[in-house]
Amino acid sequence: MCLLLLLWGGANGLAQRDARGAWLREMGQASATVPLAADGRTVNGPLEPIPLTPERILLGFPVDVFRDQLINHRDIAALPTTTVKLPGIDAPPAPGQYYASPALQRLIESTPADELGDRYGQFVGIIDDTALPGPDALVVITGVTEAQLRQGPAAMLVTEFTTNPYGESASLYRTALLVGGIAVLFPVLLLVSIATGLGAAQRRERFATLRLIGASPRLVSGMAAVETAVPSLAGALLGVILAGVFRPAAAQIPVNGMRMFLADFTFGAGFAAAVVVLVVLAAALVGAGRTARSGIGPLGVTRAMHEKTPTGWRAVPLLAGLTCMATGTLLTKIDADGNPWTSPLLIGGFALTSVGIVTVGPWLTKAVSTIGLQRARTASTVIAASRIRRTPVAVFRSVSGLVIAVFMVSVFAGGISAIGTVETPQARPGLLLDTSVYAFVSSGYTPGQVSAAAQSTKERTGIRDATIGYASTALGRGDTMDMYIAAADAPSLGFAEIQAGKIEAFDASFLNTWTSKPVPLAAAPVDNLEGLVPVVMVVSTDGTPEAIDRARTALNTSGVTATPATSPADTATMSNTRLIQGLAALAYIGVFVAVVIAGVSLAVSTAAAILDRKRVLGLIRLMGMPVSVLRRVIVQEAAVPLLAVLLLSVGLGFFVAWLMITSFGGGRTITWPSTEYYAALSLSLLLALGAVTATFSLIRGNTAMTATRFE
Repeated sequence: MCLLLLLWGGANGLAQRDARGAWLREMGQASATVPLAADGRTVNGPLEPIPLTPERILLGFPVDVFRDQLINHRDIAALPTTTVKLPGIDAPPAPGQYYASPALQRLIESTPADELGDRYGQFVGIIDDTALPGPDALVVITGVTEAQLRQGPAAMLVTEFTTNPYGESASLYRTALLVGGIAVLFPVLLLVSIATGLGAAQRRERFATLRLIGASPRLVSGMAAVETAVPSLAGALLGVILAGVFRPAAAQIPVNGMRMFLADFTFGAGFAAAVVVLVVLAAALVGAGRTARSGIGPLGVTRAMHEKTPTGWRAVPLLAGLTCMATGTLLTKIDADGNPWTSPLLIGGFALTSVGIVTVGPWLTKAVSTIGLQRARTASTVIAASRIRRTPVAVFRSVSGLVIAVFMVSVFAGGISAIGTVETPQARPGLLLDTSVYAFVSSGYTPGQVSAAAQSTKERTGIRDATIGYASTALGRGDTMDMYIAAADAPSLGFAEIQAGKIEAFDASFLNTWTSKPVPLAAAPVDNLEGLVPVVMVVSTDGTPEAIDRARTALNTSGVTATPATSPADTATMSNTRLIQGLAALAYIGVFVAVVIAGVSLAVSTAAAILDRKRVLGLIRLMGMPVSVLRRVIVQEAAVPLLAVLLLSVGLGFFVAWLMITSFGGGRTITWPSTEYYAALSLSLLLALGAVTATFSLIRGNTAMTATRFE
């Protein structure tokens, strides 16, 4: 109950977080138009800028990074009379002023100004929480002039900000979280079912006595329903209280690198009441149904209930689930823009696959037990294999929680392993150094002005050099051309083989931070840099985080750059890898919860099996069977179904993880799991061993001579 409410509260919190942060995904429309002829056809000529009006503002999206944290930076240029409402603030900031989120402002105040604060200007106010995804959100709105924004690469016109709560990656982590919720909730449901069976086993003798003195089956079932409902109500109410107690702690768990506001993490009184009622009713119905099906006869004994022999049809849900997930993954390959059926197919397929493992388990268990019975050589093996072959459904139910836990652990491990599969270029000559930061130079500035800015940058602590790259013409967006530098500056960019000559040339693709192909130096066709246009400034640092941030600030505030400072490390910071890293924390929590719940389930189900068969086991002891043999029987009854499906669970877990990660895109794939996976798998097996051995004390106490009496 507590876990269900916390999962629901987390889902509500994510929805609220997405809704508040929707405005940060506003992209606007192009700020320039192509000239048109009188007949409506386009004509050659420069793009014509659309002017600002009170109903339109200009919005910029500079990439801003501090350490390894991405800052949501928005540049605003607006008329003083603008009517466009910006979320979280009263009016657009004037040029040189900024509004910041509380978390960012605290970071600015605790960091030297030349590393962060100098990038934005004068602080004029805090962005309200109603416009922030969460308390950790790093958001800044800066005021700039219209001319500054129009010189940049991606200024857009905005008339109003979007309220669409679904961003590009929102569907990814929403799908992943729903799958994680199913993964954690499924073992809980199995535990509830098994615990109900334990209660039925404990009450069976009393109900048999009631039948002996004349109680009808309906009356006995009604009593079982009431006896189940009362503790279920107490447990459900306690779960509600615990959910309220743990709600503040649960809200601190970061999802995609950000916590939730406590006010968002809520499950609602109405929902909690409805869940309490449903839980109590479900428990009562299950208790009544199991008692009615237990075969308690009028003579006060329980009749043996024969199971239907499981067949291959039990594999249908598993195959259907895998088909759904494969179809969803295939749709992402066919439709790169996203298909609305992808998420439902992945989530529904995952649920079907989880159910399919439980349904196919008894069939595999029966097949393994048949082979084991043919090769049995000891009394314990004969007894265990015979019971497994006769009741494979009941036997597999005892280990189903652990089987599902192994499956979930494998899914989580496979997903987590994809974190490191995004290839990052290895540092080597011909690639931009990881310790370097660069920015393109605005057109219109003279070489002397750019050189002065570079000299000022080099005077900062931790900065080793500031190199200016030149070209024959101004660098346009998407252009590839040769760049020229002084030969003395080549080592500071990481080039090892210096060509003979005063000027060196290299292709502009050298500045692509995602490239893995080294760019060689070439002999330049010019003898000096006179008459060339400065197009880029590359700042080399000592590699410390402080120096890199100082270089970013220096470039962004130099007054001669047209683009924000960029580093090779920014590729990983801005990629969806951070999404999976954010989900990794939840995955480890899910692994722990699933494994612990599975261990409890196995202990409860093993205890229920002992109580359910205490008369049979007592008769076996009465015939002279040692308790140690009965213990081996219990161990084998748990080990056979577990081993029968264990490898299948591991393989399916990684296959499902591969389907999920492939559907997320980005060129990722799963790799060999980390040591944490093997630790979790070992923990699962240790818990299984501990759960079974913990029930050994029940064997001696419930198989004594008194257990064989038939009063």
